[in-house]
Amino acid sequence: MNTQPDYRARSAARLAAVQALYQLEMRGLGAGESVPRLLTEFHQHRLGQEIEGAEYLAADEPFFDDLVAGVAARQEELDTLISGGLAEGWSLNRLDRPMRALLRAALYELLARPDVTAATVINEYVDVAHAFHDEKEARFVNGLLDTLARRVRG
Repeated sequence: MNTQPDYRARSAARLAAVQALYQLEMRGLGAGESVPRLLTEFHQHRLGQEIEGAEYLAADEPFFDDLVAGVAARQEELDTLISGGLAEGWSLNRLDRPMRALLRAALYELLARPDVTAATVINEYVDVAHAFHDEKEARFVNGLLDTLARRVRG
């Protein structure tokens, strides 16, 4: 039996997690019962589905669930750490919602998933950044996640 994770399914889970976290923030929902409802919505209607001609890759659902629920449960801690990594004069609220969702998911993974190397986390979320932002923002993600990874992983 192969115990190695399916890297494409994990990449799909990361992208979907950022989308779900963005949706959670847009709806202004709390972390209570809305997270299970959001997870169910993504399982049934997005992960591995075709939507408006775009086919979503099958995602590692337990990994996706861990990212979304973990960020929702630890958002205050994550936001404090992210804010501490920003340049002076910058605040988390100055970043757009997709960027906040991306950074929260990446930092959660750095904190809670020691089974994934820091380099993998950084590379994967730089790739996710390209889905929402231009090269300048992708470089920003790379630099900030590198700084945060050194702080939280040593």
